[in-house]
Amino acid sequence: MKKKPKLSKNVCKDVVLCKTTNRVVSNRTSDLLLEQSVAFSKSFRRIPFFMRGRYKGASQFYVISISRTQYSKARRVLDLLEERDFNRLFLNYI
Repeated sequence: MKKKPKLSKNVCKDVVLCKTTNRVVSNRTSDLLLEQSVAFSKSFRRIPFFMRGRYKGASQFYVISISRTQYSKARRVLDLLEERDFNRLFLNYI
């Protein structure tokens, strides 16, 4: 009887790399990650009406998620962003 192959404990566990309320910054970040060959997923979430004051009136924020195994590579790639774009990102630290 064959044993099932063991998977790493980090397989299929995505973590949030960063969030932003600016669509242009989100697109620039995703373009940079694509250029550097970092796999990611991008989605957006609506901000409830009464919490929009916290996000300066924005109605949605963009979420970029990556695999836990590629987190350190993605953080190095984010250092290549321009400073004005980097300052608009809400980074998630692991």
